Amino acid sequence: MRVVVVIVGVAAVAGCIALVDLPVADSLAIAAIAGLAALAAGLAGGGALRLLRRRSFFAQVSVVALTSIAAVAAGALAVGNAMFINAHDLNALAVVMVVAGFVGVLAALALAHRVDEASRSLGEVARRIGDPAAPRGELPSILEFRRLAAELEETGARLEQARAREQAIEAARRELVAWVSHDLRTPLAGIRAMTEALEDGIVDDPETVRRYLSTLRVEADRLAGLVNDLFELSRIHAGALRLALERVSLTDLVSDALAAAGPVASAKGIRLEGRMDGAPELEASPPELARVLRNLLDNAIRETPPGGEISVEAGSDNGQVFITVSDSCGGIPEQDLPRVFDPAFRGETARTPTGDGGTGLGLAIARGLVEAHAGELSVANTEKGCRFVVTLPA
Repeated sequence: MRVVVVIVGVAAVAGCIALVDLPVADSLAIAAIAGLAALAAGLAGGGALRLLRRRSFFAQVSVVALTSIAAVAAGALAVGNAMFINAHDLNALAVVMVVAGFVGVLAALALAHRVDEASRSLGEVARRIGDPAAPRGELPSILEFRRLAAELEETGARLEQARAREQAIEAARRELVAWVSHDLRTPLAGIRAMTEALEDGIVDDPETVRRYLSTLRVEADRLAGLVNDLFELSRIHAGALRLALERVSLTDLVSDALAAAGPVASAKGIRLEGRMDGAPELEASPPELARVLRNLLDNAIRETPPGGEISVEAGSDNGQVFITVSDSCGGIPEQDLPRVFDPAFRGETARTPTGDGGTGLGLAIARGLVEAHAGELSVANTEKGCRFVVTLPA
């Protein structure tokens, strides 16, 4: 950049020499005298800047303004003296240079003051990044500083959002750890008690022994299901889930899910029905999408009282495939709706297991699997219960 400035300056001097109505020798002499005088003033100003390099911007801008004015004045006066201008004209030139220099210094000081205020405002914006509660001040008046302040505020907002997400994730992790610890402790205590009873011979009746063994198997299956769901949830959160996409018939997936859930619903006295709007197909991973439907149906059957009904509807609309699972559970409290898909969330009417084989992670896993398909899983209350809606790209 400095080389470019030097080249432009030399070209400007050469252009002036060519345009003015003076002999070339006189023009070169004037340029040399003015250049040497201005160079002396510039060197003095450079030395002053070096001494003040750790001072405020205000002081340094003042030195730059004075140096510029001194360079012009020194060049003009040196050339005037060399050209044997009479004393009156030389004094008049000096007065003009002093007045012009004074005005230039005032303008430079005004600019330095504005820059100083802008830097203070920028510092306040930077301090708000670490302290969001700090009072909001005015943005800098200078355009470049104002843009930088806006970028700093945007960065601060993103950092605050990241901090809030981190706190929410940490709270969810603590809640999940506490829930898992509780749900592991209860079956383990029962398994240990029954094992000790069998080991010590306290229970020797064949029927009781058979019942104990059956209970041990059920509790072991429950623990295995919890561990498997935790592993699946950790894969989803870690981004380690890999989907093998293929062309899938939504009709087949829904039909298989209804057939699998039918006996469980019938045993509880729940009417289960499905309705298909055409036979749409989509690119999906069949095992993961089947698990989404299974988890939603298991959740609906578990929460729907005997005599209720569950309906499943599937179809396509506006280039998207949708699946809805509606139940008659009575609905979810409005304050709990945003957290329904949180792992192990327990509301007033907790949609989590109570010893019936669920793990409390089904809805969280279902949402993770749907989002892995670039889809969305939502929930809303209806007149009789609630409706879960799966939306996927066709």
